[in-house]
Amino acid sequence: MKTIKTIIIDDEPLAIEVIENLASQIPFLEIIGSFQHPIDAVWFLQNNEVDLVFCDIEMPQLNGIEIIKSLEKPPVFIMITAYRDFAIDSFEVGVFDYLVKPVRMDRFLKAVNKAKDFINLKSHSEIQQVNEDRIFIKTEGKLVKILLNEILYIEAQGDYLKFVLKDQSYSTQTTLKSLEEALVFQSFFRVQRSFIINLEAVRSIHGNLVELTTGTQISIAPNKKEELLKLLGIK
Repeated sequence: MKTIKTIIIDDEPLAIEVIENLASQIPFLEIIGSFQHPIDAVWFLQNNEVDLVFCDIEMPQLNGIEIIKSLEKPPVFIMITAYRDFAIDSFEVGVFDYLVKPVRMDRFLKAVNKAKDFINLKSHSEIQQVNEDRIFIKTEGKLVKILLNEILYIEAQGDYLKFVLKDQSYSTQTTLKSLEEALVFQSFFRVQRSFIINLEAVRSIHGNLVELTTGTQISIAPNKKEELLKLLGIK
């Protein structure tokens, strides 16, 4: 199993110890550095290959968000904080997830597994960032943010995925299987081999076709229809 090179940034030694203890129980996490001083961490990040960062949000000299902004190509960041109200601002700069102190093992494991799936996905695709409500992709030489609730459906086209919104679409290089494994599809469902749909965009179902709010019709695999109806609350 490929290890994920990880560092911890927190100005409190006890907080670093807590994360180190949790991480030591995850076989694919390799802690390659722990830093109490944010500037030292930034230097390390600029000069070493790092996959994942656990970072406190409130620190002297630089806070967690400022650290991300200082990096040209930041790795995956999971923020650790005693407060919940910073989450919206942190997602705007590409924070992958956040953990609230005291960090529980079950929540830590969930965040780490999701990060692992994303890191593995990113290594062979143009998906650049996945959060709970948005995805960042590279397409036509630029980085594009797509809000998940604006996606009508995602279509596999060979080695590419097409993200279809109401008024536009974007294509990027990756596979449907990889994306499905990396995202927590709270309102998405894979109706057949080549399509994932947004359940909130479903207008009607007739036979083995699902019609979306735009009028687009997509066929449903026979073994997927019963599960789809359950997810839509239809008995």
